[in-house]
Amino acid sequence: MAEKERSLRNKTLQIAEVEKENLLKKLLLLKTPAETQTILNRTIHGDLFETLDYLPKAFADLIIIDPPYNLDKDFAGFKFKKKSDRDYLDYLDSWFPKVVTCLKPNASLYLCGDWKCTAALYTVMKRYLTIINRITWQREKGKGSLKNWKNGMEDIWFGVKNPANYYFDVEAVKIRRKVIAPYKKDGKPKDWEETAEGNFRMTHPSNFWDDITVPYWSMPENTEHPAQKPEKLIAKLILSGCPPGGTVFDPFLGSGTTSVVAKKLGRNYCGIEINPDYACWAEKRLEQAETNKTIQGFYDGVFWERNSNPERRAQAAGRTARK
Repeated sequence: MAEKERSLRNKTLQIAEVEKENLLKKLLLLKTPAETQTILNRTIHGDLFETLDYLPKAFADLIIIDPPYNLDKDFAGFKFKKKSDRDYLDYLDSWFPKVVTCLKPNASLYLCGDWKCTAALYTVMKRYLTIINRITWQREKGKGSLKNWKNGMEDIWFGVKNPANYYFDVEAVKIRRKVIAPYKKDGKPKDWEETAEGNFRMTHPSNFWDDITVPYWSMPENTEHPAQKPEKLIAKLILSGCPPGGTVFDPFLGSGTTSVVAKKLGRNYCGIEINPDYACWAEKRLEQAETNKTIQGFYDGVFWERNSNPERRAQAAGRTARK
């Protein structure tokens, strides 16, 4: 069957076979214990269970984990089979404590999941870290149901090694919102600013995020990965949880979003991916990040609420994200 012709506006990542051969050569294979400098800014191709023991201890300022959810899912031939609640918790516990050893003393960890597995995520994190919060973000994509509510939310559990000492930069993740009721005191704006583009307020982010757009075919960040996280979502985690020049680790790298966003934001990265195609997608996206550091919804160092200020977004489309 001939391959379906794509729209000219379709920006989903594509890699030719010749290009894939060169990208495969960039991947790191770990067969012996490695020093931090060996794994820094590399994509490790391998099985997590075979690789974890070779990683250095306490090298990561931030770990972002997006493991297979407890669903039947085909990751391009690498199939995950739904388990009982008990077996899924055992699965998490088989690798989570080893991942935790990669955290620096003042580091943080974010663990992603859906409503079906969120109890297991909470349970395993509570065993090894101090839980600080749970983020719930609106995932507008998803299948409808005749006898149930459409699943439009996912969770991200936030934990730290030391609750008395961990990095969190709230200023870096404030949201620029349009002011509907511009209150003034003594004739001057109170907690908002007046600009030629409109009236805006920088607001503290909550643990409910409704300003995230899931990647789709006309977005440059889009790949064929079935569970790809948005760059904007990962950017919030990295900017809040990893200092400039720090290191972000993702043990289930997938199509590379965590590494790509870390690179765009001036952080070091390391990721593990078992699927060679996904690992090559990550390397291709990292190459593209050399010249294009834009992140959808994050312009001039500021997060904008969804669908706000389209003129500003159009003007900023060619600008780079904050390093």
